[in-house]
Amino acid sequence: MRSLPVLSLLGLLCLAVVAALAALGVWQLERRVWKLNLIDEITHALHAAPIDAPGPTQWPRLAAGGYAYQRVRAAGQYLNDRETLVYAVTRLGLGFWVLTPLRSADGFIVLVNRGFVPAERRDPATRSVGMLNDDIVVSGLMRMTEPKGAFLRANDPAADRWYSRDVAAIAEARRLSPIAPYFIDADATPVPGGLPVGGLTVIELPNNHLVYALTWFTLALMLAGAVIHVGREEWRIRHRL
Repeated sequence: MRSLPVLSLLGLLCLAVVAALAALGVWQLERRVWKLNLIDEITHALHAAPIDAPGPTQWPRLAAGGYAYQRVRAAGQYLNDRETLVYAVTRLGLGFWVLTPLRSADGFIVLVNRGFVPAERRDPATRSVGMLNDDIVVSGLMRMTEPKGAFLRANDPAADRWYSRDVAAIAEARRLSPIAPYFIDADATPVPGGLPVGGLTVIELPNNHLVYALTWFTLALMLAGAVIHVGREEWRIRHRL
């Protein structure tokens, strides 16, 4: 039989843990509301009519959000000699995203992820027929920049190794200015020669927050139940003495 001070301390610690577990459950419910709003926002953007790619006067507003996966279009010419290859894993296998600067008709530059090429076709000479030089109109989804690199793999501009689509770093390496702070994932419009393959944007927004919340609440209830059980047993033991 433990002393009352020890039992009191253990009880307080358990109550603190119960409160923390319950708080985590509430936090997950709040995250669930945020995720549902985000899904609605992206769903609306995907089905909305395309807008012109935002120009310099609109760039300051992009940081406020609400533009991810917005359907956009941009007219201009590709700067094929300054494309960047970014490592990619897609349903078509391992290879590279081909990010090509597009000098828009309005004078600014926007990076366009034209799509996927397998590793053996990374050399532009192997897909020269797809290197479009005329004025074009690109349609696709607006994507926000992916700074620094991928998990455990940092971009290395000096070695020209790219693991994420970091607009600012690519712009500095390729001397591109003025450049939009976003890039465009090109749609599946066929390209001469078949490469790059566009339209491979993966939109996955898992919403498991309710499951997480129920898990935290269940743990809180189980611990609270254990505390009550132990408290009752201690009370019975002390009243038998």
